[in-house]
Amino acid sequence: MITFSQRVQSVSLSANAAARQLTRQLKEQGVDILDLTTGEPDFDTPPHIRAAAVAAMEAGETRYTPTQGTTPLRKAVQAKLARENQLNYGLEQICIANGAKQIIFNAFAATLNEGDEVIVPVPYWPTFPDSVRFNGGEAVLLTCPLEQGYKLQPQQLQQAITPATRWLVLNNPGNPSGAVYSAEELTALAAVLREYPDVLIMLDELYEHILFDDRQHVSLLQIAPDLAERVLLVGGVSKTYAMTGWRIGFGAGPQALIEAMVVVQSQNSSGASAVSQAAAVAAFNGGLDFLAAQRSAYQARRDAIMEPLRRLEGIEVLNPEGAFFIFCRCAGLLGKTRPDWQRIESEQDVLNYLLESGVSGVAGSAYGLSPYFRLSIATDIESVQEAGRRIATACQALK
Repeated sequence: MITFSQRVQSVSLSANAAARQLTRQLKEQGVDILDLTTGEPDFDTPPHIRAAAVAAMEAGETRYTPTQGTTPLRKAVQAKLARENQLNYGLEQICIANGAKQIIFNAFAATLNEGDEVIVPVPYWPTFPDSVRFNGGEAVLLTCPLEQGYKLQPQQLQQAITPATRWLVLNNPGNPSGAVYSAEELTALAAVLREYPDVLIMLDELYEHILFDDRQHVSLLQIAPDLAERVLLVGGVSKTYAMTGWRIGFGAGPQALIEAMVVVQSQNSSGASAVSQAAAVAAFNGGLDFLAAQRSAYQARRDAIMEPLRRLEGIEVLNPEGAFFIFCRCAGLLGKTRPDWQRIESEQDVLNYLLESGVSGVAGSAYGLSPYFRLSIATDIESVQEAGRRIATACQALK
């Protein structure tokens, strides 16, 4: 009999992956399902990036890479941060990993001891609390519901910090909420953080370029550069450049933290793919000319599905300001009866009912809030429009 560690038993399989797998199985069986589960751009990786990967392979760049990342890629990240974010980092302050998830995991592995606390606003990306638990820490979950725009409030942060607090996680723009912090909101959070100089700050800004209604991304580091010596900035190529399968993320932060993270990575995977890193160099150095069309497409999809959702009795939604998700509160549907006389008692009942109506999403409990569900708009606008119609029809049929 195999006995599993308490560490692995403290975390769970990704609910996103489970929902996607169920959807795939149903589609393979011929069921008409619109898949709104996955946070993955439906656009192709831009041609110049793919060409750079081919060129790297042809040039023989297929061998082991330095654990911290290749020098060309770290230089490209350094230039990107200076050009796009007005942030200055030395090469020794930047590391490359197999996706942003590994950056997050490495940071917690390098810094957490048993009982250390990490403040995680809710709703959250599930990797945050699970990585904390896996590395012996305690995730302190602060509920930020729809009424406060899914954003952490300064007074919440102030009350949650204890002598055991090691990190604050800040995801901006947010997954699953689509919430975007304003300069004023970040200024207020920074004022609290200045009172606690031992608290580290993890900024996940992976969706920085997917913003709506002409918003411009503002980083906490731009608002409060004096906090830089305890901030880890997490980024990557997956969302902006439609490169999810290339598995490249980066971390930028204090040199001592980066060095410790590299030690962790040297034992769990070593360096990221040589070909993927060459492609990422082309991504960061190749400009963002393609981005306006993609951002416009995401915004059109958001508007297309929000229009019917806003009118539905029993579902509450906020207009997402960034990312490509719609986070719906469905408390008003609980207690209603389906056309087949089954009673809806939970968010999972809501999701099962929508699945039978031809739309798949992910339960809000995967992100720490119930009763909610998440829909991804990272698919063609025709599917998004049809999903809105199906959800509306299904909800209007409830008694």
